[in-house]
Amino acid sequence: MGGGFRVLHLVRPFLSFLPEVQTADRKVPFREKVIYTVISLFIFLVCSQLPLYGIHSATGADPFYWMRVILASNRGTVMELGITPIVTSGLVMQLLAGSKIIEVDNNVREDRALLNGAQKLLGILIAIGEAVAYVLSGMYGSVGQLGAGNAILIILQLCFAGIIIICLDELLQKGYGLGSGISLFIATNICENIIWKAFSPTTINSGRGAEFEGAVIALFHLLITRTDKVRALREAFYRQNLPNVTNLLATVLIFLIVIYFQGFRVVLPVRSKNARGQQGSYPIKLFYTSNMPIILQSALVSNLYFISQLLYRKFSGNFFVNLLGVWKDSEYGSQSIPVGGLAYYITAPASLADMAAHPFHALFYIIFMLSACALFSKTWIEVSGSSARDVAKQLKEQGMVMPGHRDSNLQKELNRYIPTAAAFGGICIGALTVLADFMGAIGSGTGILLAVTIIYQYFETFEKERASELGFLGL
Repeated sequence: MGGGFRVLHLVRPFLSFLPEVQTADRKVPFREKVIYTVISLFIFLVCSQLPLYGIHSATGADPFYWMRVILASNRGTVMELGITPIVTSGLVMQLLAGSKIIEVDNNVREDRALLNGAQKLLGILIAIGEAVAYVLSGMYGSVGQLGAGNAILIILQLCFAGIIIICLDELLQKGYGLGSGISLFIATNICENIIWKAFSPTTINSGRGAEFEGAVIALFHLLITRTDKVRALREAFYRQNLPNVTNLLATVLIFLIVIYFQGFRVVLPVRSKNARGQQGSYPIKLFYTSNMPIILQSALVSNLYFISQLLYRKFSGNFFVNLLGVWKDSEYGSQSIPVGGLAYYITAPASLADMAAHPFHALFYIIFMLSACALFSKTWIEVSGSSARDVAKQLKEQGMVMPGHRDSNLQKELNRYIPTAAAFGGICIGALTVLADFMGAIGSGTGILLAVTIIYQYFETFEKERASELGFLGL
């Protein structure tokens, strides 16, 4: 009962005020879980399209453009903050608990409730802070143009949306739905982006006449309207600055490669010490830390982009600021793109031609991605309680042993696999992201990796729940 508990106890007075979803007091039927999950998804999609009331403008450079893929946010809508508050608060609390800065005993019900309350409170405070920062930074027009009433109204809308997301995630996590709300919203946002870029009916004039934004629709439109069919096909497959068929095929290929790699695992046999004859297994997947390395790497890069852009706008002549990143506004779209400094070198080359023209940039990017993902993967197993030491402790508490090995050798045996799976899995995730970026896959390599791993997790959860419902689940 160290000092860490005193820190957690500070949350106790706020618990009665925080919104809470009660844990399911009965086994929720599988069909009901699917309905709750679909309703949660529907609420998220409505919020993603609902424009903020009272904003003056949402045009101009978007400093958060690079973050939106992993934060399930949509500019100018109620879902502007996306899942930022809940992800940030979750990561902070996980790091504090994992590094033992705050002592938490997950076997004690009160500790779990206090940790959950602390995470929720921090999430709401982050939502309030970010909403105020967005309004004061002039994202929706200057505060003078908006007026005090509108500014407060925008802050309230963003905070309320943040609380809705926290409650939806808690609803799914507490047994009413399938999986986690965060994962569901990230995957939906990425898949929506890919489908839109494949089938968007929006027309854009890029100097060659009106063209459809969607790659598939553009293919048929070009084949119907152009007399030279070979040239029409070439344009549909290789057109610049708009989604093309090659991008779409690259996206499908990366999806298939990631699904193939998901099946790679080492299965360690375990048996119960107490119940004779009870056999089981402990699978160690190649993607041991799942999509966590790419989420952490993306969060790091996105924050670096954001800080670099802000500094460059204010102090563009400063040597150290330019060393961090040099930016220019893109001709297409509302984002700025890095053209120099560290921010440029950790950004994927635009195409294979760009990669050939700037080999040092390509090499630096590859080394950065592989090493960052491996490092984050190794670090995450230590702070998230999934290291060999933690797994050995969990198995011992459950009375499980590995046949042919003494209890004292369990951690040593797990150490042969878990750190290797974490590091090598992180490198593979980084390599797949690089491959997707170089091939020009829609939604970026990061987005595709996140979408596929989350969808695969949902598929596994779906099958497990259905099997459990039918009574076929065996350990």
